[in-house]
Amino acid sequence: MAQTADSSDPRSCDLVTVPAREGLEAVDILRLRACVGPVFHDRDGGTLGFIVPPGTAERWDLPGSACVRTLFGDLPAAAPPVTGSGWLVPPDGTRAPATEPERLRAALREASRTLAVVDSCQ
Repeated sequence: MAQTADSSDPRSCDLVTVPAREGLEAVDILRLRACVGPVFHDRDGGTLGFIVPPGTAERWDLPGSACVRTLFGDLPAAAPPVTGSGWLVPPDGTRAPATEPERLRAALREASRTLAVVDSCQ
């Protein structure tokens, strides 16, 4: 469960969660464009979470995903903000501290289109 954030807390960030299939495709797209921030996965492999800047949740409206405010510890040693999860793209200080929301939205849309084509070929 994500911790509730107070926007004045310096650890405040937002968290976009998506189904793993779309999320993994989006991570690949964002990695190719060198603009992915920290991403974690749940232990069951069903969901990915993207760390995004605070304030994103107020205007996030992409169907099939959710965005909530949360807290995130000090980089690079922080544990994921959701209990029982692990890092897919760790916050190691060499990447952006968060994924830019518009780039994430575009990558998720591209991922959905790509997966729809793949599914139609099966």
